[in-house]
Amino acid sequence: MNITAHNFKITKSDREKIKNQKGCTIWMSGLSGSGKSTIANSLETTLYSFNNHTYILDGDNTRLGLNKGLGFSEEDRNENLRRVAEVCKLMNDAGLIVICSFISPFEKNRQLAKEIIGKNFIEFFVDTDLSVCEERDPKGLYKKARLGEIKDFTGISSPFEFPENAIVLKNNVESDLDSNVKIIISHLQNKNLI
Repeated sequence: MNITAHNFKITKSDREKIKNQKGCTIWMSGLSGSGKSTIANSLETTLYSFNNHTYILDGDNTRLGLNKGLGFSEEDRNENLRRVAEVCKLMNDAGLIVICSFISPFEKNRQLAKEIIGKNFIEFFVDTDLSVCEERDPKGLYKKARLGEIKDFTGISSPFEFPENAIVLKNNVESDLDSNVKIIISHLQNKNLI
């Protein structure tokens, strides 16, 4: 293959300096309905109020564009997350804080994302009881999975591997939202990323 990476004059450090932040990826995994997207939205609003430069990558949104042609086979799910990790790496190089909300149920996919993105990959697990996720069920997916209309549905007919290296965010009641955002913000501040 005749492909060579080009080095450019403006570096990641240069881009970070003018943004007064470090490019990083906040990777949130958890069951469907666990509150990943809600936390991501609230976190981005808070970071925006601090004048931070952010972008949210969400499971459904990336499947409407970048990963439109991918289905839900294991191979397609793996490729979906690999592509997302590559986009995160590019956005981090631009000095952006990327907030990801993907079910990402398997450790091998989260580990690959970490390897692609690098040292500023921060993993959070949105730990919400299955019963709460089913109660929320905004898309009616759990009901369909319970009826056998959706195969290999995470939490019902497909496992979710508990992330051993993630910071755990409990999200069973509405009041958990603010405390979860504070946990993430505190972590970013302690790591001197913002």
